Amino acid sequence: MEAKALPLSHFRARAGSPLLLSAEASSAARKGSGAPGRSRTSRYDAGAPPSRAGRGGVWKRDDPEDSPRRTGMTGVPKLNPKFSTKRAGTSKVPIINFEVSHHRAVAAVRLLRADKGKAFVDLLNEKANDSGENEMGYVERTLGFSTRHLDDRDIRLVTVIVAGTVRWKRYIDYLIMSLCSEEKVFSNMEPLLLQILRIGFFEILKLNVPAYAVVDENVRLAKVALRPGAGNMVNAILRKLLLLKWMVRRWIRFLGKEEALKLMNWNNSDPYFSLRVNTTNGYTRDDLVNRLEDLQVHYEKSIMDEFVRIREGMQAVLQAGLLKEGMCAVQDESAGFVVSVVDPQPGETIMDCCAAPGGKTLFMASRLAGQGKVSALDINKGRLRILMEAAKCHNLDDIITDIHGDLRLYAKESTVKYDKVLLDAPCSGLGVLSKRADLRWNRQFEDLEELVCLQDELLDSASLLVKPGGVLIYSTCSIDHEENENRVTTFVQRHPEFTPQGVHGYVPAEFITDDGFYSSSPTKHSLDGAFAARLVRSMH
Repeated sequence: MEAKALPLSHFRARAGSPLLLSAEASSAARKGSGAPGRSRTSRYDAGAPPSRAGRGGVWKRDDPEDSPRRTGMTGVPKLNPKFSTKRAGTSKVPIINFEVSHHRAVAAVRLLRADKGKAFVDLLNEKANDSGENEMGYVERTLGFSTRHLDDRDIRLVTVIVAGTVRWKRYIDYLIMSLCSEEKVFSNMEPLLLQILRIGFFEILKLNVPAYAVVDENVRLAKVALRPGAGNMVNAILRKLLLLKWMVRRWIRFLGKEEALKLMNWNNSDPYFSLRVNTTNGYTRDDLVNRLEDLQVHYEKSIMDEFVRIREGMQAVLQAGLLKEGMCAVQDESAGFVVSVVDPQPGETIMDCCAAPGGKTLFMASRLAGQGKVSALDINKGRLRILMEAAKCHNLDDIITDIHGDLRLYAKESTVKYDKVLLDAPCSGLGVLSKRADLRWNRQFEDLEELVCLQDELLDSASLLVKPGGVLIYSTCSIDHEENENRVTTFVQRHPEFTPQGVHGYVPAEFITDDGFYSSSPTKHSLDGAFAARLVRSMH
């Protein structure tokens, strides 16, 4: 959940959350205090009125649009960035904050003023008018602290950021709004927080500033200038943008720009859901269709005989008890085609290595026609329990046996071998983003690298459970080649006793790749993205 936006009056840090100066400044303050046993590090307390209010006076926050106030000295001194200013008698000089990015702080304040029509976007045009000193005055009154002096390079950088952010503001705001949890989060966002996000987006999208620097510096600015919760929101939204940029670049690289655009449109469209009729309980697809018509739920018949599709009306299906009474199960046809690749036959023993939540387990068991066994292995005991409850509802509990354990350990200890072993591996889920919108914000390249290593480990373990002459089926709900074809290629290199077998005859030709693998594409087939490969073990 995004942090609740606060009004402009909260622009400064929370009371009781002072801004510490640098270690060097702390040392200088102690030496000047004449009190060696006590630190005199300058602090800024946003909640306390400044000393100029006077005893008994009413403190009123300065308007950042007023001309910079000079108190006790002319202008803002050009300081060595290692040192803070100290108080001399009763004269007040700016509190210098060394933690935040000074050019970003100035850019954020200038964007605030530009939004109100009270500042030019080009800071270079004002250089002759002591622009650096003027900007420090605006920054101090808006943020409650000042930053170190702007040199020529800083002024150029502020100008680039401000001008570019203003130029791309509508585009940037659209992206920010789309990445917020709700539209009102954007519409109610306090102005300074919005400017900080705009700066971060511009740096990522147009300046190609290193991601770690953009996130770290803008989060710190939001936390210091506003509050910790604001920094957390900046962190979450910027990371969403980085993830989106990573995925889009990857899709364009592998699919081409046109297909990538189609895929993104698919992922952002309202998803449909598919229902698989439970033939084990004696139901037919016509029975399911009749019930849907009674419920006035619009449907489409699928290319797979056991499936129908609905885009709306899932609540009506659930409330009518169609799932509880065992008439049908929610399952995408892409998963159904994976079961077709497995091709369960009566009398076979089948191992489902990562079985939960159990859709493929149930479908495979129903294909055995009461003869044979399916062992459902999963590391999650709670999800296994739900799987077995569904098996009972579908009258398949005498066919399915649950095994709680880690495949990597189980395969080493077990002496049982199976006719067919299905490894529906943990994956990025990049093929099901239309239904699992949360996944698009919870994936990054590092996750993919870890998943690939896990997939290799699980494939090695699953191969130990296959009988000589048996079949290992590897599947994912991803459309990424790294998780699919590449995993099969490297597995065969490690295990020459396994040979890839084409899926011709198991699924329609339109779903077969040039290498003989099963692959469903959201843009080509209007199904969730999925992949499956058959690997036959030699007899020796």
